[in-house]
Amino acid sequence: MLGGLATSLALSAEGRGRRGGDLGASAPVAVTGKSAETLPALLDPAAPLVPHRATLPPNPWPVSTYQGPAGALSPPPNSVATGDATPSATAPDREEVPESCADGMVLVEGDFCSNLGHVCLKSLDGLVERCAEYAAPPICDGPIQKKRFCIDRFEYPNMEGVRPVVMVSWHEANVACEAEGKRLCTSSEWTLACEGSERVPYPYGYTRDSTACNIDRPNLEVDSQALLRPRAIASEVARLDQRVPSGQMSRCKSPYGVQDMTGNVDEWVTNERHFGPAPADGSDRPFISALKGGYWGPVRNRCRATTTAHDEWFRYYDVGFRCCANAP
Repeated sequence: MLGGLATSLALSAEGRGRRGGDLGASAPVAVTGKSAETLPALLDPAAPLVPHRATLPPNPWPVSTYQGPAGALSPPPNSVATGDATPSATAPDREEVPESCADGMVLVEGDFCSNLGHVCLKSLDGLVERCAEYAAPPICDGPIQKKRFCIDRFEYPNMEGVRPVVMVSWHEANVACEAEGKRLCTSSEWTLACEGSERVPYPYGYTRDSTACNIDRPNLEVDSQALLRPRAIASEVARLDQRVPSGQMSRCKSPYGVQDMTGNVDEWVTNERHFGPAPADGSDRPFISALKGGYWGPVRNRCRATTTAHDEWFRYYDVGFRCCANAP
């Protein structure tokens, strides 16, 4: 019933020029369960991504309100090494805390290495850095951060057999996650969910495999002006689209069981470096928005790679997201 193209078109788009293309309709599917609550069954092209709800579930970590004492910036959840914590006076009662991750989410618990090195044994030709094979094991130079959180199994709308949405900004992605009582993943959370405890460079291991995930497809030339014209966006994104339905490539699964983390669509995350110390050279802080995983084209498509060049309003034909939540 709901195709990826129609879903994407619900987001009015104003591209800002970047690499490549995305959007297209998928086969009809039966929309049921929790995810269906946040997706209109009959899509109005003028409708917002998230339909109105009488009441929205509370979000314990709204990204827009990460503020420390006296307005100082504070890091998002799980972004620093854990230690003794003092319970908040506003912490929810024990009976309000769920016993497990919500339906459609995967529990991730493990040690994240903040400074990790991979040695590439064989590089691939092309304009973008790609490695055919990495040496095992990787080199962790610390520090280690303990993490425990929930993450959507599939890219939004987190429905197997449905193409992920695209042409969505970081702000729109954040609102969509909050509407489900979730939030955008932090960059380190996303990375841990992708690489697992062994810290592999690709979710499936040390050797790049274009048959495992939707990667290394040929780039099509993008008509950047078409992406700026409201009447031309739909056809241009449809022409460029090379997504596959979520879960179709069954081997594109991380050690934690999370699907399609590299390739298919680039995914918005919260950039933790935005909350760090101000740059010593007086330059601006990094954007709060970052992209992980890469899209279907011939790009890095590694768990560790992060794109930080785009602000929170950036939209493109190959940009989507998935949600995370605090673990019970």
